[in-house]
Amino acid sequence: MASRARAAGGLIFESNIRSLPRIGRGKVRDIYAVGADKMLIVTSDRLSAFDVVLPDPIPDKGRVLNEMANFWFARLGHVVPNQLTGIDPESVVSNSEKDQVRGRSVVVKKLKPLPIEAVVRGYIIGSGWKDYQKTGTVCGIELPKGLRQAQKLPAPIFTPATKAAQGHDENISFTEVEKLIGAELAAKVRDVSIRLYREAADYAASKGIIIADTKFEFGLDEKNRLVLIDEVLTADSSRFWPADSYRIGASPPSFDKQYVRDYLETLDWNKTPPAPRLPAEVIRKTSEKYREALERLTGRKLA
Repeated sequence: MASRARAAGGLIFESNIRSLPRIGRGKVRDIYAVGADKMLIVTSDRLSAFDVVLPDPIPDKGRVLNEMANFWFARLGHVVPNQLTGIDPESVVSNSEKDQVRGRSVVVKKLKPLPIEAVVRGYIIGSGWKDYQKTGTVCGIELPKGLRQAQKLPAPIFTPATKAAQGHDENISFTEVEKLIGAELAAKVRDVSIRLYREAADYAASKGIIIADTKFEFGLDEKNRLVLIDEVLTADSSRFWPADSYRIGASPPSFDKQYVRDYLETLDWNKTPPAPRLPAEVIRKTSEKYREALERLTGRKLA
């Protein structure tokens, strides 16, 4: 395993910023307070699968996710405000800590997060496919009969989920979202999420990538305005499929961590901690898939 904070172009499994108070550590991101109203988010090279953090970091993963999210925040800023402040992350940490944040961090506004995952599906795959096979519906939305795995839906659908601090998120109906956050805000989250997905999917299609589904997270600012937060349209929060190898009826190859999930499914592992180590070849190929997704979508290569 990589050292807990090895930077200077290397891997970071966990950041170790001592000049700021740490206020959270997620599966992938470490969060620090910057004053009372802002936060530093450091995207590590950790990878989680089946809601378990794996012991092996993926080279370049944190920088790819950060670069990709920033690309989409800029491209979709006309749809909804986002969390970014524009403050250079290197300006809020000590000189000795700059390597830990360079290229993998953002300084964001501190907002009130909504208690839901705003999932939009354009294709029937994953948990949505499983639900459809059992009930013909996804999150209470009735779908046409006879759909096949990975088939494009007649129109994108909003299929929200609860945000679980531990374990798996659970799909919920739109009615349940209305109960959680109110009917007016629920409708706005749904409409904004679908618009974000449509615009992103149209752009990605021009680059030869299908965005099968994605999840957004939102917060409210001090005036109760809706703000896009967390990550957006990255290979961790979305299914990216190469259009040239897409076929209906089977799970397509992808640029996300599905490659790791598929490997783990071959093991005798009960999907609870501790997670197994990854072979060097799986780590290498996963890193390549993340980098390729960034290059295809943005035209940028990591320095």
